[in-house]
Amino acid sequence: SAKDMKHRLGFLLQKSDSCDYSSSQGKKEKLSSSQRLSQEEVRKWADSLENLIHHDRGLAAFRAFLKSEYSEENIEFWVSCEEYKKTKSPAKLSPKARKIYDEFISVQATKEVNLDSCTREKTSHNMLEPTLSCFDEAQRKIFTLMEKDSYRRFLKSPYYLDLVSPPGAGCGPENCKRNHTHSLDCNSNIISQCA
Repeated sequence: SAKDMKHRLGFLLQKSDSCDYSSSQGKKEKLSSSQRLSQEEVRKWADSLENLIHHDRGLAAFRAFLKSEYSEENIEFWVSCEEYKKTKSPAKLSPKARKIYDEFISVQATKEVNLDSCTREKTSHNMLEPTLSCFDEAQRKIFTLMEKDSYRRFLKSPYYLDLVSPPGAGCGPENCKRNHTHSLDCNSNIISQCA
């Protein structure tokens, strides 16, 4: 259930220092055992959707939130496009592109994303000769959709608020800082957690 997923995500995000991250060889940076998710990092997620989804833990929190709303296909499509753009072998472009198209864009797609007919048609045409940029317009549209809709709800959800203001943190001014565009003030959503 969504509640179980949230609990597990919270556990992962608050994991102790004893966790060994060295097994992830593919990462550009390996996290040292002394690094934790800082409040500063979490607050940066409220600056932009890009900050959120380009941070591994931010992406995990956003994905869990979308899953709770039954709309995780948007972030899955975006991530698939990012992975696709890293394809080195020209021989792999076509099969990878077809897989993404069949899963997210075709009318019979199992995880169909919400695209306008013009973008869908252009993407279908791009499938004739797939390139690394064949999904760029569709990916941009889905990013904008998430940015205007689900991202704003995420920032008001317990998936974000519980991380930016952990239970028991109190509701003093130090925990309710304002940034340029988003306010993290003590509204009624947080007050119950801060009691």
